[in-house]
Amino acid sequence: MGLYDLIQKNKKLNFIDADTKVVKTFNDIHKSLDIEDLRAVVFIYNDNQLPAIEAFLNFYQKKYTVALLNSGLHPEFKQNLEKEYKPAYIFDPSRTVVEEYDIKQVSKDISVFKRNEIRLYPIHGDVKLLMSTSGTTGSPKFVKISDDNLVQNALSIMEYMPITEHDIVPLNVPINFVYGFSIFTTNCIKAKTIVCTERDVLQKEFWSDLAEYGYSTLSGVPYFYELLQRFGFFKKDTPSVRYFTHTGGMLNQELANVISNYTHIYNKQFFAQYGQTEASGRMAFLPPNDFKTKGTSIGFPVKNGRFEIDENTGELIYYGPNVSGGYANNIFDLQHYDHTDKLYTGDLAEKDELGYYHIKGRIKRIMKLFGVRLNLDEVEVLLKNQLGGQTFICISVQDKYIGVIHQDPSLQRETITQVIKEKLGLHASSIKNYYFDEVPLTVNGKVDYPAINKYINENENSFAAAKTVVG
Repeated sequence: MGLYDLIQKNKKLNFIDADTKVVKTFNDIHKSLDIEDLRAVVFIYNDNQLPAIEAFLNFYQKKYTVALLNSGLHPEFKQNLEKEYKPAYIFDPSRTVVEEYDIKQVSKDISVFKRNEIRLYPIHGDVKLLMSTSGTTGSPKFVKISDDNLVQNALSIMEYMPITEHDIVPLNVPINFVYGFSIFTTNCIKAKTIVCTERDVLQKEFWSDLAEYGYSTLSGVPYFYELLQRFGFFKKDTPSVRYFTHTGGMLNQELANVISNYTHIYNKQFFAQYGQTEASGRMAFLPPNDFKTKGTSIGFPVKNGRFEIDENTGELIYYGPNVSGGYANNIFDLQHYDHTDKLYTGDLAEKDELGYYHIKGRIKRIMKLFGVRLNLDEVEVLLKNQLGGQTFICISVQDKYIGVIHQDPSLQRETITQVIKEKLGLHASSIKNYYFDEVPLTVNGKVDYPAINKYINENENSFAAAKTVVG
């Protein structure tokens, strides 16, 4: 049974658009668009609002290979991608004209761009979904995911996720990212209501929507939970919210303790997870009952998955039916799908004496300073644990210094330096500190390390030594 078939079996499923308040049942959306059934590529520039969701479900149920993309991509990036993949249809409400395409009204509410002359290119039958791992740079590199990959991962997630037929679920993680997509699909299969929204916790409308609709769950990357802590969310109950999900990086111990106390006091569940686009979503989860004692662990592989750690490199390797079929850089790469169950994750990991897995950082987030090998992800966690769980971001500056970015204007440079000196044995001259009023984020809410790295390295000579405000 395919992914769309599983969703279609949920007779109670409905969708609400948080902006327009429009409500549609799944039956309202099923075959609601007047589109041909072609074995071709379609681009959906997603903004998480109901028209984008409706367009996705209509194209997905047919023969199309659907590329889910960020609606906020730069127009030049969009043009380059469209040149490489020549999609038959494009859904993009942000544009009124696309060269070589005509506007076609496919329903009362939705119009798409249809290519003037559609040429059908060979596409492997298993290439059903294309997802980018870059998000904002417009890279033509997509992960090729099959319908079976998505079904297998959805079923494994639903083995442990406490979704009920009464749940009201916000799409506060964009579905063009695999974490948001897996939230979307698993809840479409079993939950009652999907709230289509692009609002985040920095907007007051997010909080009014939470109160109005009574969200059953909230999901986010570590920075999302750091913001919740800063806003005092964990100091009082939000009765409608039964459980939380997390992925996208390590939680620091201080924040894990705060969340653990909160979930214990108010009888909530917190699911720490681990996943990658190349595995169609999620590869591991930590049982909520273990969160208090193992809050910084990713736990164990999902059902039908398994891990091993390369004894030479320390890299985590995953095996499972949700491993995707390789990468594409243009339309011609869609002719092939590499069937495999093995994924080299690019993450450094350890397995403790009780069998719990711990991510230690990305292989690419390693730097050497005066001969000392530093894992920048571990340095971030060290600072967060030592200094109250607040946000710290560590980068390599000109390959000569470790750069530490924070958001606390009262935090003294000497405090940060002292922790690093004591714990890592580094001299103060090798540490640079920066205060950022706002932290650049990717569109899925993660810290945008490339943007921060580029900004600091390009402007290093103009920075003051102690405190530099970037807003």
